[in-house]
Amino acid sequence: MEKFVLFTLVLGRVSGLVMSAPIFGSRDVPMQFRALLSVAVALLALPSQWPLAVTAPSGTVEYALLMAGEVLVGLCLGLGVDILLSGAKVAGQLIGLTSGEALAEIYDPQTDESFAVHSQFFVAIATMVFVSIGGHRLVMAALLDTFHAIPPGTGGGVSRPMVDALQVLVTQAFSMGIQAAAPTLVALLLTTLVLGLVSRTLPQLNVMALGFGLNSLVTYGVLMLTLGAVAMVFQEQFEPALESLVTALSARPL
Repeated sequence: MEKFVLFTLVLGRVSGLVMSAPIFGSRDVPMQFRALLSVAVALLALPSQWPLAVTAPSGTVEYALLMAGEVLVGLCLGLGVDILLSGAKVAGQLIGLTSGEALAEIYDPQTDESFAVHSQFFVAIATMVFVSIGGHRLVMAALLDTFHAIPPGTGGGVSRPMVDALQVLVTQAFSMGIQAAAPTLVALLLTTLVLGLVSRTLPQLNVMALGFGLNSLVTYGVLMLTLGAVAMVFQEQFEPALESLVTALSARPL
């Protein structure tokens, strides 16, 4: 009975991560596959926790509280990574608003919302960078580290350092989005300045019609030239963010 409880606690933590982490928790991934992945990862992680003595809960309420704490650990880890990736959407929104193309939106089935085309583009870039640097493996490694820091059934849950870490990640996400969009924003502001000077010199030109096409040309031209730098901005943030999340999760719950 104790070992079955141990397995379910491990499964609860893994399931929390699979439900919330990027790629793993995407709506494009079938629910059956996510359930199978959760069980498979739980079975792989179980031998490392097998010597752990877990006392069987005395009732349903106690067991539900233990399970909720384990699921919450996985959710916090996945949510932290998802918050960091949301910085890509910030970059796309900034570029869309500045270039005048914010009205062009695409429906995102993963979030059931519509986002600007540039946001979808930056999210795709950030996701590719995440996979190319082995972010999915880093997330799983971080999950295994939490089992050593917070053994199953020992009161895992939200802690003050965890809340602070998530707040820092929100700040990092905005900062990352601004850094990724900065070259294009500067180019668009310079383009606007040039168009203003041209309109003063040649008032007969239709600056509104000329400006929209020129902004689009500058936007995509600068994006092509700075795509490598944008990818580096995303890459530099992922691993430190995971380390801070694991450290925060290791703290005593509230």
